Amino acid sequence: MLTGARVVLPTGTVENGRLAIDGTRIAASAPAGAEVLDVTGHWLVPGFVDLHNHGGGGASFAGTAEQAMTAVRTHRLHGTTTLVASTVTDEMDLLVRQAGLLSELAEQGEIAGIHFEGPFISPCRKGAHSESLLRDPDPAEVRKLIDAARGHAKMVTLATELPGGIDSVRLLAEHGVIAAIGHTDASYEQTAEAIDAGATVATHLFNAMPALGHRAPGPIAALLQDERVTVELINDGVHLHPAALELAFRHAGADRVAFITDAMDAAGSADGRYLLGPLEVEVSEGVARLVEGGSIAGSTLTLDRAFRRAVTVDKLPVEDVVTALSANPARLLGLDDRIGSLEPGKDADLVLLDADFALKGVMRRGEWVVAPQLP
Repeated sequence: MLTGARVVLPTGTVENGRLAIDGTRIAASAPAGAEVLDVTGHWLVPGFVDLHNHGGGGASFAGTAEQAMTAVRTHRLHGTTTLVASTVTDEMDLLVRQAGLLSELAEQGEIAGIHFEGPFISPCRKGAHSESLLRDPDPAEVRKLIDAARGHAKMVTLATELPGGIDSVRLLAEHGVIAAIGHTDASYEQTAEAIDAGATVATHLFNAMPALGHRAPGPIAALLQDERVTVELINDGVHLHPAALELAFRHAGADRVAFITDAMDAAGSADGRYLLGPLEVEVSEGVARLVEGGSIAGSTLTLDRAFRRAVTVDKLPVEDVVTALSANPARLLGLDDRIGSLEPGKDADLVLLDADFALKGVMRRGEWVVAPQLP
């Protein structure tokens, strides 16, 4: 039994609240003989859910199973109790092989599934993806990746204006896989068509897509306007100006925002040189950029930092930040019956924060990943 905290529930924040845990689940009442832990002066929030993550701790999801687990464990230490492993553009055979490896981790419950970011993206908006490996979104090749993931493909990012894009969106929707619009050069009209075909997520809104224009509004306006779309935002102070983040958050509303990391290997690690897929990246002062060309290459963000920045810098309500970090991504993944909020019967996934929103404890399925650090 955790007592004395500000507990953020779906209905709002409870002052001097209590949270009971029985085994791996949140309980309606404390089990007999329960240990009582006084966490007065702290916040209790649901474990964070990251839809878009390429690695951390010096390792990526493009390597071995142990390297993938290094990345998973790194982000758990920062409050991410549920994580979708993201790939990056590479040869199709390598992506198929990686999908098989990651699907085993999904079957073991270590990750929540796989997100394929590339190779079906626009050369005009490739960001930190190898242009020579890009290809149009042929539905047959999209299906090949879905099949390789053995039921664990959760999301595919597409430039839906490319040949085969709309048909691929329909294919993904039919198979229960999120079609995400990103790394795109689409017009407003083309984006609206893709949403009508079944696309429901904007991959890191604003980044790797045309800027919002007053005569040619492009994809940003279409993605923000449509209530069927959830927009990913990278809140690291590098990818987005605070005014852009506020515009998206206020226009879409808390129920349509998912804060993500788009983290690469250097998250939770030191500055230096790393690989993102086949491309070399230089990380300096926590900012990752391609060695050739200087494009931003993912982030070194962790979700505890995204939370703290959202509340202390962006001045967003704590409840809205919890919605964007936990409830919304859990809903998109179809896991909101198990995770994403602090409710009886759900997994005991939680994060303990101090009054200044610094991480002081992480629990996953009833076990402390980070033991409570109390005064």
